[in-house]
Amino acid sequence: MTEKSKASAAQRRSAARFAAIQALYQAELSQLPAADIVREYSDFRLDGTGGRDLDVPNEDLIDPDRGFFADLVQGVAARMVDLDALINGALEKGWTTQRLETVLRSILRAGTYELIAREDVPMRVVITEYVDAAHSFFDENEPKLVNAVLDRIGKTLRPGEAGQN
Repeated sequence: MTEKSKASAAQRRSAARFAAIQALYQAELSQLPAADIVREYSDFRLDGTGGRDLDVPNEDLIDPDRGFFADLVQGVAARMVDLDALINGALEKGWTTQRLETVLRSILRAGTYELIAREDVPMRVVITEYVDAAHSFFDENEPKLVNAVLDRIGKTLRPGEAGQN
């Protein structure tokens, strides 16, 4: 049995989130429809190699949950206006999603989408996953921003989970 086949559902979802952030970044830069990006990733990138040769054996890489990946990318694309409105409301005064770096914007959009549409994923898991993802791309300030923004949005959308009644 390979490492790929031993990956837990949680690990496969984490890998899907990371791929979705990259796909959302690519979609924004290329202006391609979400369905095209999902198809490209499914055909060429979700095998763990990103379409290139790596020194890491393919068996050691986690196969992302492809359905979850597609839901994230297409869900963000379909609800972009609503997501950006929520994010803008959670950012400090004078800041908007358009002022944020593209990867950071992709992280916040994906996390906000999960908080809205994926009630099967606990709020604390969503926030932790996207803060961890932010650490993969940024140093200290951006992960703190992701934590603060997603926490504010989570408290608004899921007050029961946030301990607010």
